[in-house]
Amino acid sequence: MIDILVIDNNLVLRYSTENPWVIDRSQITDIIPIKKNLFVFSKHDILRSDNTYGEEVDFILGKLNDAGYFYIEGKKLEIEHDVYLYKDINISDRFFIGVRNTSIFREISSVVTQDIYIGGHHPEAIPGDDFLLMLKDFPNPYEVDKYIKDRLSSVLENYFDSASHVRGKYEAYMNKRKSIQGENLTNLFRENEVVKYESILEKLRFMLANEKKYNEKQWQVEILQIILLLYPKYIYSFKEAPVYDSYRKTERKIDFLLVDPNGNVDIIEIKRPMGEKIITKTQYRDNFIPLRELSGTVMQVEKYVYHLSKSGQDGENKLTKKYKNKIPPGFKIKITNPSGIIIMGRDNLLSSEQKDDFEVVKRKYRNVIDIITYDDLLRRLGSIIVALK
Repeated sequence: MIDILVIDNNLVLRYSTENPWVIDRSQITDIIPIKKNLFVFSKHDILRSDNTYGEEVDFILGKLNDAGYFYIEGKKLEIEHDVYLYKDINISDRFFIGVRNTSIFREISSVVTQDIYIGGHHPEAIPGDDFLLMLKDFPNPYEVDKYIKDRLSSVLENYFDSASHVRGKYEAYMNKRKSIQGENLTNLFRENEVVKYESILEKLRFMLANEKKYNEKQWQVEILQIILLLYPKYIYSFKEAPVYDSYRKTERKIDFLLVDPNGNVDIIEIKRPMGEKIITKTQYRDNFIPLRELSGTVMQVEKYVYHLSKSGQDGENKLTKKYKNKIPPGFKIKITNPSGIIIMGRDNLLSSEQKDDFEVVKRKYRNVIDIITYDDLLRRLGSIIVALK
């Protein structure tokens, strides 16, 4: 049996056993392991011994220093780092011993490379309350059994049908446990997000109402700003990015090349609305079909995607070199199944039949190109704002 006590300025481990052996061993060797090497003392650490009933030995585990910490030498816990426990903490054996005689500080020491401070005013100390919460998260014997059986069943169910009934019980049990809960970041930033998206929506409505006042280049630049806010997966955009057309032996210019945090690229083409210009007003063989403006833009983006993919590693190196002053050192632009985005046209005046056929067109190209109308953007912004509110 083990108890942790404070006697004078010493942190004391009191070890009680019905079978006396400690003092006898101390006469033979200087190494006295306790609790299967969870603690390792020398005979010089013995503060008191009593053989009246079995054997009761007090070992000096730590000493109080001037900063108010009980200083414990790492070697007494068989770890590389020393441990400092603040005097105001209610120190007990559970600070040291986990499930199935797991050494708490041995586990902590396996993931840190410095001395361990608990409580007090040291700048790198773990607050006492946080340490107690951490102890509660150490697995209990029931959890360990569940985990072992779950791992075993995942292997054995491939050979024994009867093993599958255990599968998943560990995860089900852990899901029932009370989990740590951090601050709700959605609530924290919700008000700012509402303002952001309402501002974007207001700007887009203004642009659509004053389309003729913008030239083509300025329209593209300002719509791109909106797209990057709506699609935060992209962190860089490059205008008129080059791509080599190996068939015509010439270099093409992509309107905008988008780059995500991993360096992967996509293409975006931004067209001014110019009325509808996306689908015919009359039917051809009972179908509304894409107008030339839409089908031509789709073909253009498909070619960009094709030439980008065909350029391979050589194309990646050229793009990385071209934009090296605009990206961090070591960042590499990658061409990995690029896709395209087309922003063009309005759909607010389309009939239900036209919208149905337009949806068929969009779905036809969806694996490579996402066709988005300006009314799509308005609807998406409106839905986001409603959801946030």
